[in-house]
Amino acid sequence: MRERTLGSLTTSALGLGCMSMSGMYGPADETESIATIHAALDAGITLLDTGDFYGMGHNEMLIRDALRDRDRDQVTISVKFGALRDPGQNWAGYDGRPAAVRNFLAYSLRRLGTDHIDVYRMARVDPAVPIEDTIGAIAEMVQAGHVRHIGLSEAGPEAIRRAAAVHPIVDLQIEYSLLSRGIEKEILPVCRELGIGITAYGVLSRGLLSGHWTRDRQVGADDFRARGPRFQGENLDHNLALVEALRGVAESRGVSVAQAAIAWVLARGEDIVPLVGARTRERLNEALGALDVAFTEEDLAAVEQAVPAGAAAGDRYPTAQMAHLDSER
Repeated sequence: MRERTLGSLTTSALGLGCMSMSGMYGPADETESIATIHAALDAGITLLDTGDFYGMGHNEMLIRDALRDRDRDQVTISVKFGALRDPGQNWAGYDGRPAAVRNFLAYSLRRLGTDHIDVYRMARVDPAVPIEDTIGAIAEMVQAGHVRHIGLSEAGPEAIRRAAAVHPIVDLQIEYSLLSRGIEKEILPVCRELGIGITAYGVLSRGLLSGHWTRDRQVGADDFRARGPRFQGENLDHNLALVEALRGVAESRGVSVAQAAIAWVLARGEDIVPLVGARTRERLNEALGALDVAFTEEDLAAVEQAVPAGAAAGDRYPTAQMAHLDSER
């Protein structure tokens, strides 16, 4: 497994995003989820990404169980915190107050069964709390030994600069794919100026770019994508047409659609680590194949001709959730 550098942190060139193992895309098989984490580690993936709100804490406990007989020091655990839920599992905003930071961390350490978290980040910038206060509180946890590195998530250029002025930031976690290229205008240049890496989530646009999504696929009400604008009506038809154009390019190069999409993100820079959201070993193995794809400049141009920048139909989140994205302001 090749390695990449995110700020002062060295990790595997691909990371495993574990969100879908805890119900965000409908029910998941826990045994298969743990087997997938084991397969990822055995393949050389060292970065596991989670959030304390995935499955109301289930995801962290799943990772704890998966790592029970593994060398903890060989794994980088990245945790997002701060998203509030109510008993009905509805979203209820974000809390970046220093006291909340310490509280969230205490529970995550217990659920993960570890004495430290490698990368700790606020899930979204809390507009009610100066980001200096939130980062300062995490920095205190770094000094105390409970956190190794500080990251950001979906932060805009100003917030990135303000956070980095308080404490070194190793990475920004943000959506980045052929269908979501908004970071290229301002956010990515600021991160590179400051030496901050990118952990890219949504590299397959929640399955749209997997090559396996079909127009008649049914998703349950408990699947996030049931409300995703890119999966609705004419938007979906338009986006699947882009996928078919990408399929033609991928097949002519002897790779799958998913591998082409991941390989494109990998080719965007050595400071970018794609998170693959596989929850089965089959999908993980397909994603790992992207590491062997050696696209030429001509190949990359063909990929971008198939899926031009800005071609996606629909926002990447429903309106209410888009409002929480500092990166979109």
